[in-house]
Amino acid sequence: MIRIGHGYDVHRLTENRALILGGVDIPFERGLDGHSDADVLVHAVMDCMLGALALGDIGKLFPDTDPEYKGADSIELLKIVTKCVADKGYRLSNLDCTVCAQRPKLSPYIDKMRENIALAAGCDISQVSVKATTEERLGFTGEEKGISATAVCLLSEI
Repeated sequence: MIRIGHGYDVHRLTENRALILGGVDIPFERGLDGHSDADVLVHAVMDCMLGALALGDIGKLFPDTDPEYKGADSIELLKIVTKCVADKGYRLSNLDCTVCAQRPKLSPYIDKMRENIALAAGCDISQVSVKATTEERLGFTGEEKGISATAVCLLSEI
């Protein structure tokens, strides 16, 4: 049995916050606003894994009203999601992600993002694809108001 999931997340860019994507602290003049570290990439990954098994979304598992998750490291939360997936008898077979950001240029950080996600998700880096794109200055990401990410996963029975 296999299961497919899709995830999407978006956060507003703001002053006085670190920019964390795929567990990587990226030098930039602004960061993403959110209750946790606001890592849109890892949030999309968690949502697609949870969605593949009809377990809801990260807001259900890690509510933004819970002070326990204030400033939480999303890579650590992904480890919890990975355990939930394993407890249901599944493992990550393949993950394909896209980050939409006009700036900063993300290509120098992609391999580290893939490594961080693979380690947290208990799979080989070859099973994790991360891509980055701009939206040619169109929309909220193109206007540098925020960053979004999508993720699609394939889960297989253990």
